[in-house]
Amino acid sequence: MVEFQSRYHEQRTTRSAGLSRGMASFSTVLLITAVLGHRRGLIETTAFFWVLGIVALLAAFALLLSGFAFSRLWKFGDRGGHDLTAGALLGLVVLAPFGFVAYQIATLPMLRDISTDTEVPPALTAAVSLRTPAMNSLELPSAGERALQAQAYPLVAGRRYDLSLDRVLESVSAVLGRQGWEVVVPPPAAEQAIGEVDIEAVARTFILALPSDVAIRLVDDGDSTFVDMRSASRYGRHDLGDNAERITAFLTALDQEIAAQAGTATTATPEQ
Repeated sequence: MVEFQSRYHEQRTTRSAGLSRGMASFSTVLLITAVLGHRRGLIETTAFFWVLGIVALLAAFALLLSGFAFSRLWKFGDRGGHDLTAGALLGLVVLAPFGFVAYQIATLPMLRDISTDTEVPPALTAAVSLRTPAMNSLELPSAGERALQAQAYPLVAGRRYDLSLDRVLESVSAVLGRQGWEVVVPPPAAEQAIGEVDIEAVARTFILALPSDVAIRLVDDGDSTFVDMRSASRYGRHDLGDNAERITAFLTALDQEIAAQAGTATTATPEQ
């Protein structure tokens, strides 16, 4: 009878540890497959979010099972330490990105549409026809959203360059060509630029390839040119700071491009 109980305990512990390892391994493979599939356009974004939810649940259950297996090992001296350790480590690795996202949600403002000009943002005319009902709608930011953006992202500001519109457009086109974005409203030739130029593109996040619509507006002001930019996420209530980072990175690259092309006589003034 004692021998039977010992074998029963060992079987239960081995099963829990093995399930932990198997579930964690499956969640890892599923996560990698889903990310690669979404990046290649094989998985629709809404379905991709559901898969990510399943991945998180599997990894969490793997941790719970490894904890249960460890308690059996601690109390009864049963076997299964290698499997529960592998399950716990893989589960933690899979859940780490979800934990980082949770931290960003807790520390960053809930915004999904960022612009250097919050009063009159650059228009996303082409993006309206590209968005489906499942995607975020394009709306003007509320007063509360404008205040949140100003507080959280003070570096998101337009530029005024002491150069003609055509020269600034050449630099914008050069920077845009290095981004790898899908341009849906291309810039005109520099010699054809008059008054105001509007450019639209679709940018994607580096790892998950989540899409955002981007608008760049250039306005001729005589001896200078104003540049404003907007980036709006297609999915999710929270952009995790991605849109602000995209705008500041692009405008910083534009500052450097114009300085390299025009020399130190050119000024780049942030417009508040």
